Amino acid sequence: MIDISLFAAFVVAALALCVTPGPDMMFVVAMGGRGGPATGVMAALGVAFGATVHAVAAMLGLSALFAALPTLYHVLRWVGAAYLLYLAVKAFRDPGEIDGADGAPAGSPKRMRAFWQGAITNLLNPKVILFNIAFLPQFVNPALGHTAVQFMILGATLVAIGLAVDALVGLLSGRLADLLKRSHRAARALNIFSGTVFTGLAVRLVATAPK
Repeated sequence: MIDISLFAAFVVAALALCVTPGPDMMFVVAMGGRGGPATGVMAALGVAFGATVHAVAAMLGLSALFAALPTLYHVLRWVGAAYLLYLAVKAFRDPGEIDGADGAPAGSPKRMRAFWQGAITNLLNPKVILFNIAFLPQFVNPALGHTAVQFMILGATLVAIGLAVDALVGLLSGRLADLLKRSHRAARALNIFSGTVFTGLAVRLVATAPK
């Protein structure tokens, strides 16, 4: 059902893409920095959830709508930027306490909020949609048939690799935050850093459009 040589090339390419710092990784770093390791991991899980939705949409051909309807692409781009700016304002206004202390239960509202913020940020990034349209089909071999299954395997692999990398990054950034959280000044600096990252991601989203 899948071309092994193409799949091997896909794994190498996906790993290279996932370890290269990008918007999702920076978002997870910012969330881990604000909330600690568990919050960073939950943000990574949220990003992975959004990536899964994008992969399924690409498999079903729904993502092609954004290539055919540029207006829809730009609307989603601006909504995503507005949401990132909302997160930036929240971070800048935080007085300096790190959310999601280690003693909080895994399903606590703050950690679930990190999950949904990661998911929404990823879902509202139209570049992820276009990426799936351009990237995944290159590793599908129509001659083998079952193209939907091939898309599913490739999408699941990409999500798994991305989750492994982002979860590790979120964990490490959260560990660093835990070392600094006893200092109010350091905690405040982490929130400012997070707000700056969110702002930068918003600017990047609206400033770079497909040619």
